Amino acid sequence: DVQLVESGGGSVQAGGSLRLSCEVSGYTYSNDCMGWFRQAPGKERKGVATIHSDGSTSYTDSVKGRFTISKDKGKNTVYLLMNSLKPDDSGTYYCAYESGTTPDLCRRRGPGGYFGQGTQVTVSS
Repeated sequence: DVQLVESGGGSVQAGGSLRLSCEVSGYTYSNDCMGWFRQAPGKERKGVATIHSDGSTSYTDSVKGRFTISKDKGKNTVYLLMNSLKPDDSGTYYCAYESGTTPDLCRRRGPGGYFGQGTQVTVSS
C-alpha cells in the first residue's frame, strides 16, 4: 500500500519561509501525480500545488510566485517551498499521491488517491 509521510510544518511570522517534505513509500507507477492540499479550520480542503511525473506543475492563484513544488525522484519525495508566507496560508497541509494520471488531469484536479496525515503550518501576523 502507498504511504505518505509529511514533515516540515511549524510556526513562522508573516514574510517567513517553510519547506514541507513528503516521502512516498510503497508501490508506485510512472505517470503519477503528487500535490499539496491545505485546510484551514472550519473550511474545506483545497488544492495548493501539483506536480506530475513529466515535470509539469500547477499552483492555485493565491500562492503563485511564492510557493514552489518540486520532486526528488530518487528519494520519492516531493517538496513545497513556501516563501513570503501570509496568515491566510495557515492550515493543515496534506500531501497527496495518485498513479496513472495524465498531466492535464493532475493539473486540473490534483491527486485524489492517497493522502498523508497532514502537517500544521501557522503563520502569525
